[in-house]
Amino acid sequence: MPKTSQNISLTVCCLLFIGIGILHFTSTSTFTRIVPDFVPFPDWAVYISGVMEIVGGTMLFFRKTRRFASYFLIFLLIMVFPANINMAVNHIDFGKVPTAVLWARLPLQALLIYWVYQLRKVQ
Repeated sequence: MPKTSQNISLTVCCLLFIGIGILHFTSTSTFTRIVPDFVPFPDWAVYISGVMEIVGGTMLFFRKTRRFASYFLIFLLIMVFPANINMAVNHIDFGKVPTAVLWARLPLQALLIYWVYQLRKVQ
């Protein structure tokens, strides 16, 4: 991938994580609804994952912390995957999103993990 494309991809990914992390604080109740029942203190789970997304997205932007940030965000994506499953299985409406899209999101998580993994190498 040419350097310009890599930088655009990196910037988009960083902003995506930071933006979604901020949404965890501005739309907490929306995210709390998808937290599986087995997770104690769902509000805190949303806040913590939001902080992790903001920190991970920020760290991914910097060359010195990019590799660590990549693995950190992959860990986070795996940890929040049960919420995505919960949302699809229980048909939790996430702002008028069709159920088919909720199911389609599940394999897209693997693509997101791959994207973040590839970004660890961007110089």
